[in-house]
Amino acid sequence: MSEICPKCGLPQEICVCETIAKEEQQITIRIVKRKFGKLLTVVEGISDKNINMKDLVKKLKSKLACGGTLKEGNIELQGKHIDKVKRNLVEFGFPANAIKIVDKW
Repeated sequence: MSEICPKCGLPQEICVCETIAKEEQQITIRIVKRKFGKLLTVVEGISDKNINMKDLVKKLKSKLACGGTLKEGNIELQGKHIDKVKRNLVEFGFPANAIKIVDKW
C-alpha cells in the first residue's frame, strides 16, 4: 500500500501538490554584480513549501554547467544565465507568464 499525501489525499505516486505549487509561483530572475565584477544570476520567489529546492538547484546547475547555491530561499547561479534559466524553469513545469525578468543591474 502506498502512502497518501496529507494535502491532496492522493497516493504519493500521483500527487499533484508540486504541480499546483509551480503554477502559483511569481518568479523573478535578475543579475547581481559581485566582487571583482563577477556576475550572479538570482532566482527569487520560489516557495520551498511544496517544491524540492535542492533538487531544482541541482538540475539548474547541471543544465547550465555552472556553480550555484541556495541562499535564504533564493537560487544563486554563477554567471549571466537569464534566458537559459527561464527556458529551463518552463521545461521543469513553471508557467512562462509567472516568470519575470529584471534586466536592471
